[in-house]
Amino acid sequence: MIFATLGVMAFVACWCVIERVLFLRKVDINSYTSQTELDNALSYNLTTLYIIYSNAPYVGLLGTVIGIMISFYDMSISATIDVKSVVLGLSLALKATALGLLVAIPSLIAYNYLFRAVNLISSRYEK
Repeated sequence: MIFATLGVMAFVACWCVIERVLFLRKVDINSYTSQTELDNALSYNLTTLYIIYSNAPYVGLLGTVIGIMISFYDMSISATIDVKSVVLGLSLALKATALGLLVAIPSLIAYNYLFRAVNLISSRYEK
């Protein structure tokens, strides 16, 4: 479930980045009647990207905690401790953190890039 959530977050982040890059390439700042209208159009979907990059590590961490809890539960139920199954459970748990970071870091980079582009375009508005 955690991997699916992070996969959806990664897909939405990619979609937002592609949509914003395509929009920023073709935006005509002269077609807007006010600075506020331009800023609203330029910053569309940036909030979604911000939410994804700020929450993806926590979703990954949640997956790690759940995975470790399941590993400890399995250890407590079994009569003998099988190192192979414990290590397998812990490695799956740590993969959730890694995936959370793999979603968050590119999203943060893209957000900062797009935020800078929005500021540059917005500063060129003159009316």
